[in-house]
Amino acid sequence: MCGRFASFTQTQDLADQLAIAELAEDARLLPPSWNVAPTDPVRIVVERAARDSTDVTRSMRLARWGLVPSWAKDPGVGARMINARSETLLDKPAFAKPFAARRCLVLADGYYEWRKLALPATGSKKVAKQPYWIHPSGSGVAALAGLYEFWRNPTASETDPDRWLVSATVVTRPASDRMAPIHDRMPLVLPPETWDAWLDPAVRDASDLLQVDNAPLTTRPVGDAVGSVRNDGPELIEADRDPRDPEPVEV
Repeated sequence: MCGRFASFTQTQDLADQLAIAELAEDARLLPPSWNVAPTDPVRIVVERAARDSTDVTRSMRLARWGLVPSWAKDPGVGARMINARSETLLDKPAFAKPFAARRCLVLADGYYEWRKLALPATGSKKVAKQPYWIHPSGSGVAALAGLYEFWRNPTASETDPDRWLVSATVVTRPASDRMAPIHDRMPLVLPPETWDAWLDPAVRDASDLLQVDNAPLTTRPVGDAVGSVRNDGPELIEADRDPRDPEPVEV
């Protein structure tokens, strides 16, 4: 699964990479983070027609990480919906409709995963883990395939600016052969040539895009500090000088 990522590239640089036409002010002002966690605000790219218009515009906006279905009684359910498995998207009511009509790109510079290591010889049942920083092999954004949804707070008034919550989830898939030694799941990192089709609301069935090869990724072991959401800063993605993993996976 994808449970932690980093997003620190300047917003305008991302807008240039993705040909963004409209940039929401709250997205522009979102500070960089090297430790994005569930329920945090994240930058997403969507294509939608404005009200009373048929013209589709590509925009960047903020969403809360963890999809809240429109029919949910409260937004707390979103904490359990940070990921959507690609194999069962159409089987889950919370994801099937967004997959048809509300696909997005969740913008990241890379993500973290924890590799389970062998049990220690002392007989301890506690499994040691090695965190890894996984990011695009070249320059550019890691565009994570995502879905987004709107949830209306039934207790908020019509004039309350916070009556609508925008939330998003990251689509995951079985890990590639190269990434499987770290974890059995990975986010779907879409290559640039697929962005237009994934975002296009006129494409009602994007199932073929779930099968594309991930954008090339590279890995390196990092320190344990990323495990706490209280830690944030560029030092989190620096290489672990003394990894506990006896055979570090470096792709």
